[in-house]
Amino acid sequence: MPKQETLGVVESVVASRWQATARVAYTNFIGRAILRVLMTIQGLIAFGLISAGVLLTKHNKSKRVIHPLIFRELARSGVRLLPMFLFISIALGLVVIGQAAVRLSQVKADPSFLGTIMVVVVVRELGPLLTAMLVLARSGVANVIELGTARALGEVEALESLGIDPIHYFVMPRIIGMALGVFALTIYLIVGALISGYAWAFLDNLPLRPGDYLEQLTNNLTYLDFAVLILKSTSFGIIIAVITCYNGLAQPIELDEVSGATIGAVGQSILACVALDAIFIILYLVT
Repeated sequence: MPKQETLGVVESVVASRWQATARVAYTNFIGRAILRVLMTIQGLIAFGLISAGVLLTKHNKSKRVIHPLIFRELARSGVRLLPMFLFISIALGLVVIGQAAVRLSQVKADPSFLGTIMVVVVVRELGPLLTAMLVLARSGVANVIELGTARALGEVEALESLGIDPIHYFVMPRIIGMALGVFALTIYLIVGALISGYAWAFLDNLPLRPGDYLEQLTNNLTYLDFAVLILKSTSFGIIIAVITCYNGLAQPIELDEVSGATIGAVGQSILACVALDAIFIILYLVT
């Protein structure tokens, strides 16, 4: 066989083997990624069920210890964030109404749609989801850092040696406080955005009276909106608390792994909240 033909055969064999190896490596990578996702979901579900069991069975135990922790978490996930949410609510109302007013004026449409836009955009979607993301950035990250540090320093094992349930002491106050905090901040953000939105419309000299604006809001709001708003906002708070506590507490990590656990918790919380929000959007579409 000529030398050139021999080299061509060798190169084709090497290329085919390299392609086969690359396909196997890529398949293994995808398989490991899927396995990690499934194991994470399994761990989160198990941790959530354990936390729910502790919440139902031990909610009346150690009130003098647990209640101050709940109030502390409620202050951190609610009261202390009020100034920031005041600014965000004003900005949200100005952005939504400002953009809507510009688009309506361009097509010479009736401004009577402003109330409908505020209900659909702010009350149903942006209000709860934006609140959850801001609370995640402020309080959720702190949960992972605090609990991850406590786990790395052996504080969890110390509590267990004293007969104290770490889920009862660490997780339950955070779930209750964050659920109530996200719900209260969502209402605060929505009300502020609705008021600032009309203030922008008034400053922009839009022909919209306060009574007409209020009537538009009440006509577009239904009992389902209030029920979904309560359920969605509290669910966001519970999801963020469970995921952040799981990543900080349920995994044996070292101090240098806390930052990685924090990044993972933020990503998981965002994906879970967006997925839940998509479910509620489907609920609106089918009702």
